[in-house]
Amino acid sequence: MMVQMEDRPKPKPRPRRRNWGLRVFAGLFLILIIGFAGWSCWVYVQIENYAGLDQAAPSDAIGVLGAAEWDGEPSPVFKARLDHAYELYKRGMAPLIITLGGTSVLEGASGVVHSEGAVGRDYLISLGVPEAAIIAETESRDTEEQAHRIAVIARTNKLRRLVVVSDGTHLFRIHEICAADGLDVLTSPRTRAQMGGGMGEAERIAHEILSYTAWRLRLHLHAHFH
Repeated sequence: MMVQMEDRPKPKPRPRRRNWGLRVFAGLFLILIIGFAGWSCWVYVQIENYAGLDQAAPSDAIGVLGAAEWDGEPSPVFKARLDHAYELYKRGMAPLIITLGGTSVLEGASGVVHSEGAVGRDYLISLGVPEAAIIAETESRDTEEQAHRIAVIARTNKLRRLVVVSDGTHLFRIHEICAADGLDVLTSPRTRAQMGGGMGEAERIAHEILSYTAWRLRLHLHAHFH
């Protein structure tokens, strides 16, 4: 004798929480990407504005940010910055020049380790700037440290306003760091030279956007937790 089996109702499918979670994550990630893109565009505009703006005016000192040195001689980029600072000095923009930059991790061919600040000082002296009109900072390791050091030097020497010379793409970040340290800074970009193509320029700007963003985040976190 056969027993007839009753049809049982099929259970309703449960909501797929995993899919819902993925949609939320994807939405948040998209918002983050859009937000960062907007922020990057704003920073890019500021970088370009400062790169094309020469604010040089009579000040207490001219600060020259360091760049690579080659066995005691300034690299072409560093030389261009120093030459621009020298022109400002000759025009009477300031009676003092501050050269910045620490030592390289590599020795030169002569076996001597040079600092960017000292190399910059020696180069300016060779152009005819009196040694007494130069302060050489020789400890900083990167752009952010140089910006902080120049603020310390300004306070120590009671310098109220400075003209800072560097590559145009650096100047927005330098200005903001110095301003956060309470320094009145005018910016003056060095003469632009051929640097190896458009991709190099794009990489420099991307580096500045990321570096400025990282600095702002550290500044915000420091203010929040102190």
